[in-house]
Amino acid sequence: MVEILSPVTSVEATHAEFLFLESRLADESRYTEWESLWDEDALYWVPLHENADPEREVSYIYDNRPRIAKRIAQLKTGLRHSQTPPSKMRRLVSNIELLETTDDTVTIGSNFVLFEYRFAMTIWAGRSVYTLVTNSDRIRLRRKVVHLVNGDAPVSTMSFLI
Repeated sequence: MVEILSPVTSVEATHAEFLFLESRLADESRYTEWESLWDEDALYWVPLHENADPEREVSYIYDNRPRIAKRIAQLKTGLRHSQTPPSKMRRLVSNIELLETTDDTVTIGSNFVLFEYRFAMTIWAGRSVYTLVTNSDRIRLRRKVVHLVNGDAPVSTMSFLI
């Protein structure tokens, strides 16, 4: 279990703004810009359940940097029929907490609710844990783990980025 250091304060406002930007770019299908936020050592993981082992169990998404790029390329072709027409999305990000800091990274947790509309409204909810690289002039996303509230139940298609 990760020890919570403190809630995000104005000192970490830049990190919260980064989470809001990452969410907005994904919601608006601005995938080239979204992809540019990722570090070269990226990992994007959506497990089936909170204590999953990605090496031994199936995950909804378990992408490294090259796989993220392939996923983006597929979405941009317009030939991904599960996204024709594309989903309209908006998410709310809340309960932002600083979980851990090192010399060059910050780990932040947040809750989210994502509203997806494509022929019908689907509501996704969960908690995301982000590891951000902070050792340069620009914040980079090294790791994003999304724990869906209903991750261990059958879910509808997830052909967009959560």
